[in-house]
Amino acid sequence: MARHALVLDGVSRAYANGVRALGPVDLVVPRGRFLAVMGRSGSGKSTLLQCAAGLDRPTGGSVRIAGTDLGGLKETALTRLRRERIGFVFQAHNLVPSLTVAENVALPLLLAGGRVPDAPVREALAVVGLAGRAADTPGRLSGGQQQRVAVARALVTAPEIVFADEPTGALDPLTAQDVLALLRRAVDTEGRTVVMVTHDPAAAAWADSVLFLADGLVADTLEAPDARTVLRIMRGLVEAERAAA
Repeated sequence: MARHALVLDGVSRAYANGVRALGPVDLVVPRGRFLAVMGRSGSGKSTLLQCAAGLDRPTGGSVRIAGTDLGGLKETALTRLRRERIGFVFQAHNLVPSLTVAENVALPLLLAGGRVPDAPVREALAVVGLAGRAADTPGRLSGGQQQRVAVARALVTAPEIVFADEPTGALDPLTAQDVLALLRRAVDTEGRTVVMVTHDPAAAAWADSVLFLADGLVADTLEAPDARTVLRIMRGLVEAERAAA
């Protein structure tokens, strides 16, 4: 078993027009850690997540998830890796309206082929506090409950790593805390690894560490973050950007 859940070695992403969106970035995320990624709009946060999760191919460098080099995988193998070893939580819940809550959670298992066992789905729903809503459709749930279903779906395959892209961006502060607590529990209790892109200092404070990006590059890092320090660093990055303009 690889020691690190995620390793980025000199990862960069440039587009055909020559615009550099990311990098080069070096990053090591040990197993069982919660990393928040922050930066202004256009700083490269989403590009980093997409390259790290195998949703986009970097134009330079390498990405390894639990020791597997994504660059060496063909599309079929990369799709299988994303389905079986990675969990995703997005700002938009991406639930299928016509399926029940349980069926939505079971989707990653269903896509893997074969019979879907009931136990992992029941356990995932119990973890997020929705064991009694398995037969409901998403339309009967609140936004926060739907996001909890998305978290359950991300965890049902016991993934190597969970990537969360602004998972609390559409939620009120109290509901956001519930979702963040679920991600924190997945790290502390189940040993999962979470990489979360966020713009919210309060959300970042739930993480073990924060990576700050500016103009596609690592601008700063922070261990054991608190919201006030995160906000101070973000303000400093904004002031530096203005001074350089």
